[in-house]
Parts: sequence; C-alpha cells; structure tokens
Amino acid sequence: MKINNKTLLITGGTGSFGTAVLNRFLHTDHFKEIRIFSRDEKKQDDMRTLYKSSKIKYYIGDVRDYSSVEVATRGVDYIFHAAALKQVPSCEFFPMQAVKTNVEGTHNVIRAAAYNKVKKVICLSTDKAAYPINAMGISKAMMEKVAVAESRNLTDTVVCLTRYGNVMASRGSVIPLFLNQIQRGEEITVTDPNMSRFFMSLDDAVDLVLFAFENANQGDLFVNKAPAGSIGDLAKALIELTGKEVPVKVIGTRHGEKLYETLCTREEMLHAEDMGDFYRIPADNRDLNYAKYFSEGESDISAIEDYHSHNAEQQGVEGLKRLISGLPLIRKEIFGEEVKHYSY
Repeated sequence: MKINNKTLLITGGTGSFGTAVLNRFLHTDHFKEIRIFSRDEKKQDDMRTLYKSSKIKYYIGDVRDYSSVEVATRGVDYIFHAAALKQVPSCEFFPMQAVKTNVEGTHNVIRAAAYNKVKKVICLSTDKAAYPINAMGISKAMMEKVAVAESRNLTDTVVCLTRYGNVMASRGSVIPLFLNQIQRGEEITVTDPNMSRFFMSLDDAVDLVLFAFENANQGDLFVNKAPAGSIGDLAKALIELTGKEVPVKVIGTRHGEKLYETLCTREEMLHAEDMGDFYRIPADNRDLNYAKYFSEGESDISAIEDYHSHNAEQQGVEGLKRLISGLPLIRKEIFGEEVKHYSY
C-alpha cells in the first residue's frame, strides 16, 4: 500500500474482519490511528485488553444512528465498512432489522464520509447479494445499489464495493459448527452434500478489500476468484483432518439457502474487467434519462454464464483439506498449535 500515517475507521470493527485488518496493519506505518466502531462494548473491551495499543481508538455507536457515525468519521482518511447483519436465519425472521443495519446503515456511513471528506469508503458485500433469495442477500443487494447510487454524486469521496463468498471459520459459519460436532462425537448435520460454496480465508477477504482500496474508481465492485467446493466434501475433509469417525446426517436445505452461490451475475460478467486474481465490475452509470434502456437491450447477455460456485473449479476433499489446514481455528483445535490473536 502506498499510504502512510493515515487514519482508518472500521465499522463493525470487533468482528472477524476487523480483527484481521488490525493484525495486518497494527505494526505498520500505513495508519497512525485505527478506529474501531461497533455497538458491543464487551468485544471492544476484550480487544482493548488483547492489543494494549494506543494506536487503536474505540468508538461505541451504531451505523443506524447517523450522529454516532458522523462523530466517528471526523478526521478519518479511509473507511472499511464491515458492519452488517450477516446471519441468514436471523434476517429471515427480522428482515426490517437487516434493512436498518445493512441498507440504512450503509447510507449513513456514506453520508457521514462525504460530509467529513473521507477519501475512500470500501463497503463489504456478499455473494448472497447476487440473485438474492433471502432477506440477508436482498438487504445486501440493496446496500450495493445504495452505495453505487450515492457514489454518482460524490467528488471528494470515492465509494466502492467488494463482494466475497463464505469466510472460512468466521463466527457463525459452518466450519466451527462441524468442528464442534466432531469434537463432541455428534453426527455432522449437512443440509445438502451437493450444495457448493466459495471459500475464502480472512486474509483473502482483507486482500480483496486492499485490492479495491488501491484500484477502485467511483462505484466499482470487486470480486476475487475464490476456490469452491461442496459442503459434503468439506464435512469429509474435516472428519479426515481430525481422524475421528462420526456419521454425517443430511437434514435438507433450510429456508433461504441456495444450492450454489453466485459471485458475478451474467449481466455483471458482460462488463467485468479481468484483473488476474480479481474481477472489476464498473458501476452502472446510466443517467436519469433511462427511457432508452426499455427499448434497447444487450444481445450478448444470453451467451454469458454467471460466475458461481458450481461452475468454478472444485477443490474436492483433498483440496479443501489443504485449504482449511492453514486456518488459525484448525491449527489450534486440530493440530494443537499456539495461534497469536486467535479470534474466531
């Protein structure tokens, strides 16, 4: 990164992503101050005790509350906006809570950033925002639309987006669930063994955000070319790594779950720029005089395929074993290694 001595704000900073960013930058000269913005005073206190760093400043607030966001963005150069409701079931039961945090909260962050002349805001999204079928994905899709719409009217503040798949071993994800079931000698509960997902480590997620940070134009969306695999193979990989024999129980697809996830829709792939390990999808910059878009279409769309976890290269059991073996959770719980700043 070509920045030095700047101030960074991380919304939702006590989560897995915020911790990964801290571990990446705390002992560098890129940022003189890293602000952690979240609602959870307990997690902030745990983080304060763990890091004991004067470089980290803690702000209690909620992205739903514009005034608390505005105060936290004063004097900030860059924002990584990670605050969100991310659990599919909870968003299904409480969809308006997803709207308030994921949509209105993002609007507040961008408005406050523009007001305080923050240089760049990177908003974190999810593959569930592409062709969404559940409340969480729908709210994230709307978040993306809000970010792009706001970016059109900004000159001093660049707003861009990243979209990524499942972050392996993050809080509430399937790897800690499977591992706990194996360690307790219980059967592993798999929804559908043929269900596929993209798999990313926290370091991959941070790399994607940093790539966007360095390369984004106004309204850009960035996606990384993530490895993919089936949930059935993931369960087998964990069983083989632990060396324990436990049965696998197929419980069926839950409400709001897809057979596979899409990182780029075919409409996005039509305009995507291949940047090696990443795709850049430029903003849809049609103006308000959009009548012509009802009478003129794009003939190439039907010939293009989505980029999804079923047609991406599959890792298989051995590939997933290699992939997850480097995770701090697996290194600690299976291999017994001491892992500094273990945060899952």
